[in-house]
Amino acid sequence: MTMDVDTLYRLLPAVHRIEDEKGGRALHAFIELFARELQAIEENLDQLHDDQFIETCADWVVPYIGDLIGYRPIRDDASTLRPGLNSPRAEVANTIMYRRRKGTALMLEELASSITGCPAHAVEFFEQLCTSQSMNHVRLHAPATASVRSLPHMLALRGDAGAFNRSAHTAQVRRPESGAGRFNIPNIGLFLWRLSPNRLQNLPLTPEPGDASGTKFRVNPLGFDLPLFRLPLPEGGIEQLATAANVPSRLLIRALALQVRAAQQSAEVLAETLDYGADRSLVLRRGGAVVPINASGPAVPPGNPPSPSIPRLRIADLRDLVDAGGNVTGWAHAADVLPDEIALDPERGRILLGSARAAEHAATPFLASFHYGAARDFGGGPYQRTPAGGTHTEQRSVGGSAPLQALLDELHDTLRDAPASAATHGRLSIADSLTYAETPTLRVPGETGDEIGGHELVLSAANGVRPLLLAAGDIVVDIGARGTLVLDGLVIAGGTLRLVASADTERRRLVLRDCTLVPGLTRDRLGRAVSAGTPSLVIDDPNVALVMERCITGPLRLVAQAEAALTDCLVDADAPDGMAYAAPESPGDSASEGAPLTLNECTVIGQVHAVAMPMASNTIFDAQPSVAQPAPVWVERRQQGCIRFCVVPPDAVTPRKHRCVPDAAHPQAVPQFASARYGDPSYGLLRGATDASIRTGADDDGEIGVMHALYQPLREANLRVRLDEYLRFGLAAGIFYAT
Repeated sequence: MTMDVDTLYRLLPAVHRIEDEKGGRALHAFIELFARELQAIEENLDQLHDDQFIETCADWVVPYIGDLIGYRPIRDDASTLRPGLNSPRAEVANTIMYRRRKGTALMLEELASSITGCPAHAVEFFEQLCTSQSMNHVRLHAPATASVRSLPHMLALRGDAGAFNRSAHTAQVRRPESGAGRFNIPNIGLFLWRLSPNRLQNLPLTPEPGDASGTKFRVNPLGFDLPLFRLPLPEGGIEQLATAANVPSRLLIRALALQVRAAQQSAEVLAETLDYGADRSLVLRRGGAVVPINASGPAVPPGNPPSPSIPRLRIADLRDLVDAGGNVTGWAHAADVLPDEIALDPERGRILLGSARAAEHAATPFLASFHYGAARDFGGGPYQRTPAGGTHTEQRSVGGSAPLQALLDELHDTLRDAPASAATHGRLSIADSLTYAETPTLRVPGETGDEIGGHELVLSAANGVRPLLLAAGDIVVDIGARGTLVLDGLVIAGGTLRLVASADTERRRLVLRDCTLVPGLTRDRLGRAVSAGTPSLVIDDPNVALVMERCITGPLRLVAQAEAALTDCLVDADAPDGMAYAAPESPGDSASEGAPLTLNECTVIGQVHAVAMPMASNTIFDAQPSVAQPAPVWVERRQQGCIRFCVVPPDAVTPRKHRCVPDAAHPQAVPQFASARYGDPSYGLLRGATDASIRTGADDDGEIGVMHALYQPLREANLRVRLDEYLRFGLAAGIFYAT
């Protein structure tokens, strides 16, 4: 029974309560003092009961319960700003379960997944040794010779770095901890998938530029190749080892073709396989219905072409065909696609429609839903986030590729005409992941009175979507005095975001969060020729403060009197000798100094020329000198500011440096990226072969650069600590990254 004031008061005799009501309830107030103390005692007793269980105890009790079972803590908070590298509560709760299964593959797989936060698969390599077998214990799953005629067998050898290999190997004497040794009796392999799948839903197919036939398309709205990824199925629990269906791996042509071919032998209409179908890895829809893999009718005999009246999905290799001069002449197997077929290449994200299907597409378009891979949640993407401007009074929404300019102008006029006492903030939210082919003008009204602060306009994507703003030229930004423009969750391509100069001297802000200003337009990905070094953002206004958080962008150009602060961003000039940051008036390769630049946990590919650098922390400067600028990183005012825990080229001209590499102890330390091309799943991710001074050189022993937030080296170190505890004597474990 809860001992609140009303409960205690009702325990008094009625005569006292009646007299108390007549006298002003003084007795009730006196009883309330007792009730407060009793409630505190009651809550304390309840908490003491809860503290006996790891699931309900207070945070401070977790180490004490862990000490009772001999739990050894590992590193938890990698940063005071980002706690929660791992959960001690969950580890303590699972410790007894892990110890009962010590040394088993099931337990090690679960341990690796929980510690690193990545999907994992444990492999006992002795099972894959080519050895003579006892006739009393024949292992049919481990033949001595490779089954080269078995397509599933050979695909397992190729895909996912051999995590699901089924071929026998001769023994290797190298240790697995080095990442080189695998097949030996005491060796255990822990395979990790670092890339996670992001889902884009119901996107129209993007036509191939220059295709007169109207049959060639890509699923990527940006118009370049995009490898598709599997949406992993949930595992049954710790009693089951992960299979290929439980990890987010790349979709392979031959593996998906096996699924589709098996489905097409059925006499029933099938619209699903392991990876194709609604709520699966990818699916095609038309008119709201899922495009089936086959149609009703008799099964098609193997080796025989299908009847043109039976539509079917074909998985095909649609790579480019090139002539002797290296020019692309078409797509492979284009001539083999029948009129009623749809050819799909999951490794490139390409679709080739037969002539009949192309006619259907012209009337009612096909829509694609698919998953693409990404190393972390930054830039425009359909990952979970909190869109900006949720509390603004003036709210507008748009979808279906409808025009944006009218709603933006309406918000501008509403904010401009609002009285000083009314709301001064507004937001336009985009509700889907479609392409908005428009070149809007983004205007924020200025503040004419003496009020503190100004108007704020937010253009954001809704949570879980990734709209593409495809401009035909420069997107003009006009921010009034003391105004703020926030762009959140957008992908902007085709033009430069240009902020014009203002007539007054009042400060204004431009904020970009979780946005992508598509870099690398020099590669003609959008079917247009763009001059080399085209910037993604130009600021001509000296009164602007630029703030970028978790963004991907091309070169930045800011006038020297402005200021810029970047956090968790990747700035890409296409090449280390390109100009990534400078002033807007820089013609060609010559570059005058840009605005003061503050960087925190960023990666900059290209040269930097700034007036000042108040702070650069945990940042990679991947820059090389050029004829126009011998110093790849050049800061004019070197008496102020600090460069700490960064990768800085040796010939850089910067303020004082603190614990930066390369240095005397690590003279050859240079960043090695898995990919420096925007659009690749591993874009911006460091290779495992990168020098340890970079992978563990941040101020918290984490990775330097934009992937610092993943804490991969720290998670890997924690896993090695746990392996020392849970491996059986004589076993050795290695960590292998499948992606």
